[in-house]
Amino acid sequence: MGASQDQMNAVRRLKEKVQEELLRKANVVAVGIGCRWSDSGETGKPAIIVSVTHKVPRRELASHDLIPRELEGVPIEVRAVGTLQPDSTGRAQTEPAHR
Repeated sequence: MGASQDQMNAVRRLKEKVQEELLRKANVVAVGIGCRWSDSGETGKPAIIVSVTHKVPRRELASHDLIPRELEGVPIEVRAVGTLQPDSTGRAQTEPAHR
């Protein structure tokens, strides 16, 4: 079962509230909303999606660069997307993250 419109609106408002703070953290290139994923696929549960150039073990990050696992009860999912580069239309395209 997917998230209700009210749930997604609440997540959208929270994302707007915390977006600038999250964008100041190391390696963060974008903040959005979507549905959480598990090993078996999309869960249908709303989440804030934080896109990073590459993932770094928590122990290697400064405390001010740690991304919380959740905010106000909303899960945060970190996804490695590589470096974002605008294409000829100005839309962001990704260069794959190095593994």
